[in-house]
Amino acid sequence: MEPRIDPRKHAPEAQKAMYALEQYIAACGLEGRLIHLMKMRASQINGCAYCIDMHSKDARALGETEQRLYELDAWRETPFYTDKERAALAWTEAITLVSETRVPDSVYEEVRKYFNEKEIVDLTLVVTTINAWNRLAIALRAVPGHYRPAPSAAAAS
Repeated sequence: MEPRIDPRKHAPEAQKAMYALEQYIAACGLEGRLIHLMKMRASQINGCAYCIDMHSKDARALGETEQRLYELDAWRETPFYTDKERAALAWTEAITLVSETRVPDSVYEEVRKYFNEKEIVDLTLVVTTINAWNRLAIALRAVPGHYRPAPSAAAAS
């Protein structure tokens, strides 16, 4: 697979805006491992190999287990995730598939059990942002396999 276009070269201001969202997300107070699980799950749904590669590596750097990463696409059928994580993953799926789900009230009510209003906005920003990255990476053919987590990633969360 060959990359089509490097958006950093042709749209640096847009990239800066996307990175600013990522900085907000990293500092918003949500747990880093949860953020990467959500990003990875949305990327699985969207079929974004680049982002799956990136967020599985970032999650591992934060101490995520192989078992939970391998089972993520079948999270409903496993005992490996907390109820809070399940609510966040259901929220992730509903938003990622918004044209199909319309983000049902039942999913919202479940996420409200575990997250306050600010956190729900932050969860929504995580999903919205990764969906934008997925679309950029897929459309412009970002090549997976070369990403390495920053050495400070584990220390930051």
